[in-house]
This record gives sequence, structure tokens and C-alpha cells, in this order.
Amino acid sequence: MRSLKIFYIVGFTLLATYLVAEFNRPKEVNWTTTLSYQDKIPYGTYILYHEVKQLFNGAELRGTNSTFYDKFHDSTAEKSNYLIIANSVSIGKYDFKEMVKYMQKGNSVFIAADDYSPSGMRPNLLADTLKFQLNEMKLFERKPELLNFTNDKLKRDSGYHFDRGIASRYFESFDTARAVVLCKNRSGHATLLRYPFGKGNLYLCANPQLFTNYALLKGDGAEYAAKALSYLPVRPVIFWDHKQNNDVAEDESPVRVFFSNPSLEWAYYLALFSMVGFILYEMKRRQRIIPIIEPLANSTVDFANVVGRVYYEQRNNTNIAQKKILYFLEHLRTTYYLKTSRLDKEFIEKMSNKTGVDYAFAEELVTHILYITDQRVSDHDLIKLNQLIEQFYIKSR
Repeated sequence: MRSLKIFYIVGFTLLATYLVAEFNRPKEVNWTTTLSYQDKIPYGTYILYHEVKQLFNGAELRGTNSTFYDKFHDSTAEKSNYLIIANSVSIGKYDFKEMVKYMQKGNSVFIAADDYSPSGMRPNLLADTLKFQLNEMKLFERKPELLNFTNDKLKRDSGYHFDRGIASRYFESFDTARAVVLCKNRSGHATLLRYPFGKGNLYLCANPQLFTNYALLKGDGAEYAAKALSYLPVRPVIFWDHKQNNDVAEDESPVRVFFSNPSLEWAYYLALFSMVGFILYEMKRRQRIIPIIEPLANSTVDFANVVGRVYYEQRNNTNIAQKKILYFLEHLRTTYYLKTSRLDKEFIEKMSNKTGVDYAFAEELVTHILYITDQRVSDHDLIKLNQLIEQFYIKSR
């Protein structure tokens, strides 16, 4: 029996130790390159998304899920910058035309992507139009890469070092007559280009991983990203593109199939309105008539008017005065616990102290009560008694 007890204790201890170790075990790092503004993993862009406003003097950051054509066609583009940081970029013919119009008005577009022709079947419009081609160092050739700006004001003697192959891509060829090289790697290949369009510019970066959480938190990444984005002019608005990187929230509604097809969407609305109309029609046909119930009349006021009229017609002022004095003295007894058997100076002083009314007023009220108690009460005496008692109720609150 004792050995079995020891066995249970040892087994429970080992199980508890295992559970604690599993709970405190470090989570495996997710190295997936999502470039999503919502992801805090190494290759997400959460930090840049929340800090980019500081690089442009507190500019307003607006996320957009629209294409360039849908966003700026038939609309006045305010002074702004447009950022696209994505794994792949697919820009159609009409999107490119709207992008050019947008830049010619003095706005700038900054694109950092690995692939500019993700579909394969569609032509690489942006690369073909601007005549550039991307390449990447082979895996066995990769080593900590060194980048540096061509501008002497941004260049650093030691350069900017990056590991894990996040700076391995470069522009193998481009139109040197149109493009301006802004940054190169250690082999002299361009990694950041500028294409002027009217009053604005298009910036192309071959390595979007340089703007991820991992790059910004390690080594020279934050300084490099800030200097690369400093080519963009300061504008009051910054557009952050969600569509190119597929950061659009997926619709999980049960009726998403209906809304994905215009015909099914109209059929859904027609069925819904028909059902509502049928329910309203059936309610109108079958509902019974609700009888009107008159609310109960308040007869308190009428009773008071009748009683008052009776007293008024009898002209019995003495009876009315006696009742008002009786109710008043009862109020003093129940509320202030005053003895009303003797209405003398001692009573007046206690009445003034407990009720808070002036001594002179209390003396006047008691004197008038004693005055009308021993004689026939006239209309003037009754009115004055009523006024004094009402003033007492007001002053003693």
C-alpha cells in the first residue's frame, strides 16, 4: 500500500514537471514572409505601419483595399505618397495609367516587391514598360550583404549590413536613360531606383524584407529604411496599399456566395423583401381588433373641488380654521415631536429651534392660532391663517 502511494506521488510529480516545461517552452519563430501590416512576426510590417507617420511629420495614414484605377479614377488626388510593400505586385494597364497621372500631379509612389509578375500568364506590364529585370544571388553565394546609398549625404562609410538573405535581390538590368540609381549592393548592382514622372516620382526597391520587423529591429535596418523612405516628399497623407499584398480581410459571412455573384445577390434581396412583405401582409389579415380601453379617471381633484365647494357655500370659517389648526399641530407632533398641549413661549422657542423658522415668525403664527381659537373667524382671519401655515411649510423645508 505504501509503495503504491509513492508510485502515485512520483507519477504526479513527473506529470506536473512535464506540463510546466511544455507551458514555458519558447514558441517556435514563424519566419514566413507575409509582409502584412498586422503581423508581428519577423517578416511582417507591423512596426513600419505604426511608425511611418513619424517619418513624415505625423502625416495621416490611410489603408486602401482598392486598385489604382478604382482609387483615383475620376477623383481629385490630394497631395500624398503611396506605399506598396508586397511579395508580388500585379499592376494592369489601366492601373498603370492612373498611377502615372497620380505621379504627374506631384505625388510619389514607393514599391518594394520580390515579384512584379505574379500571375505568369499576364505580361509583366510594369517591368516591360520601365524596362527592368530582377535577379537574385544564388543560395550558395549568399552572405551578409552590404548596401549603401549613392547620395553622399545618405551614404555611410561602413555601409548597411543585412543577413539572412533579405538583401539578396537586385536589378540585373534597367533603362539607364530613365532610371536613377539610389542604392547599390557590394557588387555594384542597383537595389533602389527612381523613375521621374512629371512632378512626381516612382521608387522601386528590389528587397521588401528590408522594411520588415526583423530588419527594423536589428543592426542598420531602421536607419536604412528611414533614409530610403526619406526620398519621398513630406505630404499630409500616406496611402498604404493592402490589396497588392492580399491583406484584404476575407469575408467569412454565410451569405458570401450570394454577394460574390450579382445575379445571386439580386435573387437574395428579392427573396428577402418578398418574405418581409408576406409577413407584414399576414399580420394585417389575421390580427384581431384590439379594443380601446379608456384609462381610469383621476377623481381626486373632483372630490377636492366638491368638498371645497361645500365648505365655501356653508361659510363655516370657524370649522375650517379648527381643522387647519388641528392638521398643523398634528404635523408638528409627528414630524418634529413637539408637544402641542400648551402653546406658550417655551413652545414657540422649541418650535423655532427644531423647525428652523425665525422666532418672530413662529411667535406670529402661534399668536394668530390662539387669537382665532377664542372667537368667530372672519374671512380675513381665515386667509391670514392659511397664508401663515403655507409660509411655515415653505420655510421649514
